[in-house]
Amino acid sequence: MSTIQRGVSLYSFQEEYFLRTMSLEDCIRAAAGIGARGIEIIPEQSIPGYPHLTDEFVDAWFGWMHKYDTTPVATDLFLDTKLYPGRWLTLEEQVASVHRDIDIAVRLGATVIRAIINTPPEVMEAAAPYAEEKGVRLLLEVHAPFHYSHPWIEQHLEVMHRLDTPALGLMPDMGTYVRRFPRVVSERALRDGAKPELVDLIVKTYDDHGDSHALMDIVNYRGGGPVDFGLARQATHYIWSDPKLMLSYMPLIGHIQAKFYEMTDDGVEYSIPYDEIVPLLVEGGFDGYLSSEYEGNRHIQDAYPVDSVEQVRRQHAMFARLLGEA
Repeated sequence: MSTIQRGVSLYSFQEEYFLRTMSLEDCIRAAAGIGARGIEIIPEQSIPGYPHLTDEFVDAWFGWMHKYDTTPVATDLFLDTKLYPGRWLTLEEQVASVHRDIDIAVRLGATVIRAIINTPPEVMEAAAPYAEEKGVRLLLEVHAPFHYSHPWIEQHLEVMHRLDTPALGLMPDMGTYVRRFPRVVSERALRDGAKPELVDLIVKTYDDHGDSHALMDIVNYRGGGPVDFGLARQATHYIWSDPKLMLSYMPLIGHIQAKFYEMTDDGVEYSIPYDEIVPLLVEGGFDGYLSSEYEGNRHIQDAYPVDSVEQVRRQHAMFARLLGEA
């Protein structure tokens, strides 16, 4: 039987949290109610007074974990590499920032920290001893349009292999496996005034795995407007790669960002083939969390009610089916 566990990034409920129709406790309750027992939190988004954690917040946090039978799993690290008005942070300042985020994760009981893709490899290397001392893992998010053979990722892999420390690893974002252009994105572009023929061209080029990087020029030649250019640019931010490539990196993979844009009424993700991905994770012996990351809200909020909880519920029903849960 698979040891893969199910969780959710509270980022998935950003629409409701921003509009104050759901509190932080409501988000945790909703996650537990759909069987997503592992909680991933973005401290900057969800903790009043970040980066300062009050005793009252920490007490409430662990109270919710106990009340709803959930587990703190991961925090998300955002590394600001510049200070206003434009000075780059020194290496020492960046490492100090990561140390601060490690301390926050430890205080919240999380054992995994998502290191955002722009975190330099030298920062990961310098922060690794502190992470190992504190018993947490810094996992670099492999986020589209990056992939495992990209020079930036290869620089990180060199550090991970050379240090051979449990403190460093990878967190693949399933947005690197977008087989079909997300329909919620193209439909939003149409509502915003994009030319239907250019939308069709962009979607078809992407779905056929054509040269999406040439789309900006083609849209220009075809007299496209700002919305058309935006959609063409978006096409370069999605990628499709073979999910089987994850098998080679499985010893380094400690957490999965289960990105999704649209769970259909049929219980499948429109763009990302989870029916191929989940069996591969099982085959590779992955034993961490599949953590939902819903990003469809921003593409439908102009025209439809956003129900992030229902979307996440559908994804976890799919996960339960693919994992063979009763």
